[in-house]
Amino acid sequence: MASIIYYNTTLPEFEVYRPKTLDEVLRLKSKYGGDAMIIAGGTDLLVDLRMRLRKPKVLIDITGVDELRKLEYSEGKGLEIGAGVTLRALELNDIVRRKYPVLWSAIKVMADAALRNRATLVGNLCNASPAADTAPPLLTYKAKAEIASVRKRRIIDLKEFFVWVKRTVLKPDEVVTKVIVPEPPKGHSGEYYKAVRSVEDLALVGIAILVANPDNPKERIVRLAYASVAPKPVIVDEVEKLFKQDKPLNQLIREAIEIVKRAVSPITDVRATKEYRMHIVEFMTAYLLKKYLKVR
Repeated sequence: MASIIYYNTTLPEFEVYRPKTLDEVLRLKSKYGGDAMIIAGGTDLLVDLRMRLRKPKVLIDITGVDELRKLEYSEGKGLEIGAGVTLRALELNDIVRRKYPVLWSAIKVMADAALRNRATLVGNLCNASPAADTAPPLLTYKAKAEIASVRKRRIIDLKEFFVWVKRTVLKPDEVVTKVIVPEPPKGHSGEYYKAVRSVEDLALVGIAILVANPDNPKERIVRLAYASVAPKPVIVDEVEKLFKQDKPLNQLIREAIEIVKRAVSPITDVRATKEYRMHIVEFMTAYLLKKYLKVR
């Protein structure tokens, strides 16, 4: 059975289990339910623990579970990212860089190399911050999350995973085991734009854009997803439908901006006003659409 370590420092007191298999992880989550939290990189969780924002009785450390550290790509099927895969591993992966440039560009602007060495992509998603940098790119790639418990496994669209600020669809006994990113559209391009006050700051606004076949309306793909402008990361599906129309691109871009403005609901906080965030959304959405649709 997994070993137990007791902590009694500046952090709240809790038990730590270090399972070696996924089955052990799921049994522990079934036993402790909402009293247990998964820890891998711990870059977000440890901050919350020190601030007493979370008070779990049990932490389940998954860093020793080899099954959850798999990063695999299959031609035609796509990319599978285990719950223990770090951002740094993704950043250094040539397939991610070449085939998933929107995701890769987001990882490159997340904090610093030291944090990326510890933080995991799945952890970034499960933290369910509206400012999660990996969420918008994954939404543009139509990623899915595999969720497991001792009862069953299920796969859901990532856009259904987020419920609200710091809330997901996960039940108390469930764990995200991997993220599945389908084969990307051929010849696509795009990026993740992050408006920040400083390099290591959270996004004031994050915008992911993915474009393929810009010159062919019937096959054209244009996807936009956003961070820090709603209670959860959002993809604006209506934009993709809009750009299937055979209209002048400048007209479609203007219509797309209006659709996006209705889809987002930025707030004022200590980092920026809602008006400033909306200005960034409008200006940078127009800029990115023109850039990748090659409109002057």
